[in-house]
Amino acid sequence: MMQYVALLYSFVLSPGQRVVMDRLRTTAESVGYRSVRTLAATGNLVFEADDAELADIEKRLETGFQRDFGKAVDIIARTADQWRVLAAANPFPEASELNGQNVGIRVMRQPLDKSVIDSLGRYCTAGKKIALVNGDLWMDFAAKPSTSKLLPALTTKRLGIGTTRNWNTVRNVAAMLAAG
Repeated sequence: MMQYVALLYSFVLSPGQRVVMDRLRTTAESVGYRSVRTLAATGNLVFEADDAELADIEKRLETGFQRDFGKAVDIIARTADQWRVLAAANPFPEASELNGQNVGIRVMRQPLDKSVIDSLGRYCTAGKKIALVNGDLWMDFAAKPSTSKLLPALTTKRLGIGTTRNWNTVRNVAAMLAAG
């Protein structure tokens, strides 16, 4: 039995309708996962499953989500060990401690190429920084991410399938894993 993390890409079901975490847990359980937990209402799952390829885990969850919510959504999975490595590799620890909301990571299904740093560099003004670590893109927004031109540049069309989480979420998911 292994622990996994699954991250849902941002989505809107329809105006006034949102994904309730109880239903999301039920969906994960219906496709065979156990001890399913969520973090707040943010589309982050921690669960147990037999050892499997991440692509299989993602596909099962995406199929279950489509069935139960009527909408396709990309889901990115990591093993617990991979998540711990991801969290420990934060290249902006000082900024993260000052304000974890202003540091984020785009967790990718397929690792990004180093050339992404050059292509996104023009968006790194006013103290913003980016770093590629193990194929995922870390960002220090140096202020509210919503005011940055970098955040809207992080599209699936430009980068591929991935989803962005802030440092506080990364740290809280790691704590969920540690709690078992």
